[in-house]
Amino acid sequence: MNPSNPNNPTNPTNPNNPTNPNNQKVWIIGGGKFGLISARAVQRIDPAAEITVVDVSPDVCRRLATLSFTTVCMDGVVFVNEALEHTPAPDWIIPVVPIHLVYEWIKLRLQPKQRMETFPVPSGVTGQVPNAVAGSSHALYMSIAEFQCPENCPEPEGKCTYTGMPRPYLLFDKLTRLRFENYRSIVVKSHQLSPGVGGFKPAALLKALDAVESTTGPVLISTACSCHGVMNAFKVQEETTR
Repeated sequence: MNPSNPNNPTNPTNPNNPTNPNNQKVWIIGGGKFGLISARAVQRIDPAAEITVVDVSPDVCRRLATLSFTTVCMDGVVFVNEALEHTPAPDWIIPVVPIHLVYEWIKLRLQPKQRMETFPVPSGVTGQVPNAVAGSSHALYMSIAEFQCPENCPEPEGKCTYTGMPRPYLLFDKLTRLRFENYRSIVVKSHQLSPGVGGFKPAALLKALDAVESTTGPVLISTACSCHGVMNAFKVQEETTR
């Protein structure tokens, strides 16, 4: 796709582009290779963006401190939880950490009154999603692609960058419509902010939390873009006082 095309959703001059330059505030959770790529991509789109990069590693933080981004050295899940409570919300949260940030944040947010009983995603669900691979903490990763996608994929609407073939469906939409027994499927959509860089708005995170809190049965919580996603299964239990 030609990046100069005004209809290209990743073109900064396109008003439909979610990162149309507007001095936006962006939190990037994870400061490794892809966190740095994400920060520089946002900076190219919006030179005046207020970018905060969060990482738990002191070595990574020291390296980031020499760059033109605000650096916070702490656990990313804890940062999101505390910062959403005490500071103005950002325009975008970009997760670039090897965990399911949405799931881990909801898990932390429910404490101490409630806790999650987490378990593997049921086989009846894994059979409905593409190319499912089990990860740590019972996370289930999935992808429409059966190959390694290019890191700078522009995610053109309706077709795969690599093959040029039409996508069979949009993964976030498929997960939203997923049905299995009495499970409720809740999806946070990851928007492409730049080729290879995806993020979501805090409002989507809070909406997912509200949906979890209003659900009495088991939950499937996912973060997904058009092609890739991660899912966790759990049930919320009330903590009993002794």
